[in-house]
Amino acid sequence: MKYYSTRDKSLAVNAPYTIVNGISKEGGLYVPASLPDVSNKLSAYMNYSYTELATEILSLFLDEFSKQEIEQMVKATYTSASFCNSAITPIKRIAPNIYSLELWHGPTLAFKDIALQILPRLLTESLKKINHQKKALILVATSGDTGKAALEGFADVEGVKLVTFYPHGGVSDMQYRQMATQQGGNVDVIAVEGNFDDAQTGVKKIFADKDANAKVFDMGYTFSSANSINWGRLLPQIVYYFSAYKQMIDARAISLGEGINVAVPTGNFGNILAAYYAKHMGLPIKKLICASNKNDVLVDFFNTHTYNAKRKFYKTISPSMDILVSSNLERLVFEATGRDDARTAQLMGELSGEGHYTLTPQEAEITSSFFSGYCNDAKTTKTIKNVWDKYGYLMDPHTAVAQYVYSKYVEATGDYTPSIIVSTASPYKFGKDVLSAISGQESVAGLDEFEIADKLAAQTGTKVPEQILKLKDAPILHKTVCAKEDMFDTVIKWLE
Repeated sequence: MKYYSTRDKSLAVNAPYTIVNGISKEGGLYVPASLPDVSNKLSAYMNYSYTELATEILSLFLDEFSKQEIEQMVKATYTSASFCNSAITPIKRIAPNIYSLELWHGPTLAFKDIALQILPRLLTESLKKINHQKKALILVATSGDTGKAALEGFADVEGVKLVTFYPHGGVSDMQYRQMATQQGGNVDVIAVEGNFDDAQTGVKKIFADKDANAKVFDMGYTFSSANSINWGRLLPQIVYYFSAYKQMIDARAISLGEGINVAVPTGNFGNILAAYYAKHMGLPIKKLICASNKNDVLVDFFNTHTYNAKRKFYKTISPSMDILVSSNLERLVFEATGRDDARTAQLMGELSGEGHYTLTPQEAEITSSFFSGYCNDAKTTKTIKNVWDKYGYLMDPHTAVAQYVYSKYVEATGDYTPSIIVSTASPYKFGKDVLSAISGQESVAGLDEFEIADKLAAQTGTKVPEQILKLKDAPILHKTVCAKEDMFDTVIKWLE
């Protein structure tokens, strides 16, 4: 399997090169030369365990790895020591025809764990396969969850240094504490004065800067990425959509071949793009429901076919979705243009230079697979309470956004196809907002995040995750704050 850059198809590289480099030299994202059709294998897949599914699907895209090598990496990743549910990504019934796909049973209580626990193994093995003599210097921009998951996955991994950038004051208290207490001699955490887009843009500029690349090369490193712009991050996410389908069959919610809908809380677009790829590999997904918070740039894109990032940025109670430049959308745009690299480069240039671009009517046909809507904070809060009161199911503020937009989809279409609501984080990562949603603002007054977690557990009969309890007495180790213009210089000072 070869991989093309979305902005230059003459750059055809193999999987190890793609995983090590993350992003192509001219700024494009790597995509597989083709998507394998597994529709004739679907029946067999439904008998597989999660690790068997992961081994099979990853093998389709990683020709340079033997199936035995992939199986070893998969089995070493998805263990009971790292994931507290044997299904890895279990589904839970919320209501008739509605199931939650819980992606937060890993070490950092967020969906990013599914990919970022295996990525260190993929990266270190890829470095060996291309005989790379340098260490990997991974730069990560996070809106809250990716950062901790990357830190946890790469901490003390030999031959790798990792720096996580997050928006100063732009993550939840628990997300901040998870990152700021991270141990590991090869990792650092830096707050950026600005929002997530500033951090993400800063990382991309560093990757594209020839002088920056030369500087770190001379210091013995090569840049890499752990964001979902890296194919090694995106690929493992495809697996859990197949697993969810299998579990819905096991639960007798559907029969083999029957279609489902998928609602995904969406910020950087990688999670729903993984579902899009699964659909085009033969998984019977009918509608992809793209759910945004008040930062509704994707909603406008799917409705008007113009992507306009020049708009007001809002801080919301679903901070992992507080994004105006959805990097992974470039991969969908590449497909929309008929895999025209020159056209994709033109559109991304317009976004960089003018802040917007528009698809042609023919290109916009790709959006027919999607339904899009948004949910503001007030409706997010109300959804958390309504779902808890009616069904006894506790949602975090991101999952609630997907639930709300899904309900709007049903109202608009009358489509009651069995559906999956993708649940991206544990409610306990956002305890203040979840508890205040179900019990009122006064219920959190004067309480710290750990007192709130205890109270949430007492009121709902749920259990505070062990990962949260361990943070209570953990010392704050990372306190660096920098201006967005100083991100690279701050990295160099840390390396030195």
